[in-house]
Amino acid sequence: MIQVEKLSYSFPEKDLYNNVSFTLQDGAHCALIGSNGTGKSTLIQMMMEPDEWLYKGKIIRKDIGRIGYVSQFFKTSKENTMTVFEYLSQYFVELQQKNEELCTEMATSENLDEVFERYQKLMDEIDAVDGNNYESNIGKQLKLAGMKNMEGMELGKLSGGEYKLVQVIREMMQMPSLLIMDEPDVFLDFENLNGLRQLINSYKGTILVITHNRYLLNNCFNKILHLEDADIQEFDGNFVDYNFALLQRKIELQEQVAEELEELERTRAMVDRLRAKATRFDNASFGRTVHAKQSQLDRLEARMIKAPFVEVRLPEIKLPVLEQEVETADAPVLRVEDYRLEFEDMLLEHVSFDLNEGEKVAIVGPNGTGKTTLLRQIANGSSEAVSVRPGVEVGFLSQNHSETLNEEDTIYKEFEALGFETNAEIREYLKPYFFAEDVLDNRIGILSGGEKNLLQLAKIGAGKAGLLLLDEPTSHLDIYSQAALEKALAEYKGTVLMVSHDFYTIVNTMDYVLYVEEKTIRKMRVRSFRKMIYKDYFEQEYLELEQKKKELEMKIEDCLRANDFEKAKAISEELEVIVRKM
Repeated sequence: MIQVEKLSYSFPEKDLYNNVSFTLQDGAHCALIGSNGTGKSTLIQMMMEPDEWLYKGKIIRKDIGRIGYVSQFFKTSKENTMTVFEYLSQYFVELQQKNEELCTEMATSENLDEVFERYQKLMDEIDAVDGNNYESNIGKQLKLAGMKNMEGMELGKLSGGEYKLVQVIREMMQMPSLLIMDEPDVFLDFENLNGLRQLINSYKGTILVITHNRYLLNNCFNKILHLEDADIQEFDGNFVDYNFALLQRKIELQEQVAEELEELERTRAMVDRLRAKATRFDNASFGRTVHAKQSQLDRLEARMIKAPFVEVRLPEIKLPVLEQEVETADAPVLRVEDYRLEFEDMLLEHVSFDLNEGEKVAIVGPNGTGKTTLLRQIANGSSEAVSVRPGVEVGFLSQNHSETLNEEDTIYKEFEALGFETNAEIREYLKPYFFAEDVLDNRIGILSGGEKNLLQLAKIGAGKAGLLLLDEPTSHLDIYSQAALEKALAEYKGTVLMVSHDFYTIVNTMDYVLYVEEKTIRKMRVRSFRKMIYKDYFEQEYLELEQKKKELEMKIEDCLRANDFEKAKAISEELEVIVRKM
């Protein structure tokens, strides 16, 4: 369907693609993955509108018709009174109206052949999208997405997650030749995420999805495109198998690299000794020997393995290091008493809870129940029902990046405002976050969503916040950054209140859950939360296998850092058993 040949493209500040080639076959369900800021969204924009971009190479679109697109940024107005059914049926109603107009035209036209030809094309279009059965198909799709009986609901009354699913259904029902979706899972609650999985897996057409969501990656795709360091790798198969193959290759390569490094060091030491002798003795044979050994050293360095797809770019997220405080009896870090939130309808009422020193708590609940507003009002102190212990500094990560980042500023300027004195100091601080030196002097607004989240985390880490308020911190983050954030949260000694729908981050790092239901919040142990998720949304066996898989993968990474390749191979055999079960 789409063939990309030797594609190269650069922004002024970075190279995005260097001679990359891949194909997207008809009927494939393909995931496009890669680290934050590697150019995934730009690549799909180029594939949709190649004539709008100046690039080297070829983007060949073979017999492709309309391309459907679901953006990560869809929003609807609260004043939109169109119903879900009316919105989803718009395209089909327009087709029926065209049909009626052509039938009327045929009754009076003198050029009947030309009108009939247009009529036949319209009939083909209606048949291609099953337009005669669109009413029942809308009901089926809504049921599949977990939105049964919502046909009559106004769009303005939908939560953000529900509206995102309606967008997906609308595009799918129009049966484009290719459907492209850019992080459609961002901010979806558990129910809506499950609905998205059902929609993707039932779709019969060709689909290309940018996602970092581990649940979708493991359950929805039969082809992987992995973009890293201006190169791309294709894998025909699912993500679980791809990830395992990648890890196996990494063990193999790093063992080979270790052997080559030993040989390299031996040769370098020999060259140094010979060069030292050659400077003491005027001997032509010494000079020839030094030259020969230097040539051997150059060849060894030239063939050192470079493998961008197996070198995991795992950032080091540094949350504030706090001085040990004397425990204050009966003084919680955060107190919420009889909080209520009302817009057109009552969202939350009679909400009360305390967070004590060092507790890490997740607020979980359906989209549109007021979680983000609660977190924002805690951050800005705009609710009388909320109090933060005096002297406790608050760090806030927002879904809306412009709340915490000035997108017109450069990264340098943003960190100068935090007290960093020199650009060199800022570069050194941001090095573990993989912000290349050449992007630090560019506007924050051009960064990807994941890079903006990493930048927010870096700003928080530069302070001394004892209370972190994190609103969907894993959204837009690649899978490596998600793992880094989990590690940072586990090591952080302060107090955390996090809004999240990432099951793994919650169960791996939180002490308990505040669950939103019936317009209030109840406290749940993580174990009870886990059981609820197993029962209502995801399969217990799958989630437990995924957790075990992740633990083994991290053990292998530890072994590789220690150059213990034999142990890494042994653990990978355990991992293969888990992968086969998945």
